[in-house]
Amino acid sequence: MNGIKVLLIDALNLIRRVHAAHPNEENPGSIESSIVSCVHSVERSVKECLPTHAICVFEGQGKSWRNDIFEGYKAGRKPMPNNLRDNLPRFKDAILASGIKSIEKEGLEADDIIATLARKTAYRNGSAIIVSTDKSFLQLLSDHIKVRDHFKRTFLDEEYVREHFGILPHQIVDLLSLAGDSTNAIPGVPGIGKKTAARLLSEFSTLETVLKNSVSIEGKAGRALAAHTQDALLAQRLIRLQDNIELGLNLRSFRCNNRQQT
Repeated sequence: MNGIKVLLIDALNLIRRVHAAHPNEENPGSIESSIVSCVHSVERSVKECLPTHAICVFEGQGKSWRNDIFEGYKAGRKPMPNNLRDNLPRFKDAILASGIKSIEKEGLEADDIIATLARKTAYRNGSAIIVSTDKSFLQLLSDHIKVRDHFKRTFLDEEYVREHFGILPHQIVDLLSLAGDSTNAIPGVPGIGKKTAARLLSEFSTLETVLKNSVSIEGKAGRALAAHTQDALLAQRLIRLQDNIELGLNLRSFRCNNRQQT
């Protein structure tokens, strides 16, 4: 699998960001403009990243396993505008017409599908580029997996994680488990923010070690950790992406049109 570069596009992240940038989101004309802009964005990503294979990944229908273990998962999130939701098939068709196929699996979140495809690509010494502004993908960063902010045309690398979070990429899950992930309504430990979480992880390295040493941590943070150990561990389960799902896909089906089959 050497030489394979897979572009994994977080479809709804891209579409919602593009659509929100258009004035009068509920105006039917905004859909037409959004579709054109999304296709241009996908084509630009392919041009800039030069992948051998490219896949647009959509959310699957129905609740995910995270809803089964935490009823409040994504509660209160602003719903997708009706006209955008109703026209998602048109976005898929337009992206397909540009030469990029899409996938979705019932009951599976796009994040887990992307994580699985990225890990499998890396395991076989290929490289994966994830196009998304979702910080949860930063947990996957490695020599073989990159995360790209399409809108800023930059890669969100280890330096970015250090600068914005004060930790290493492999600690992202534990930081959000402590501080919570408001985007998905995952509470974490009350009273522990990202700065405190980063300080604790700098000292203790992992969530498990932080919790094990909670009795030695002074003040409100130590008391909160002792009282909310199970909440932090639940958050960790929710935030960690699944990367070993059996998808039954043949990568050859997603090769870019200007590339030879491998």
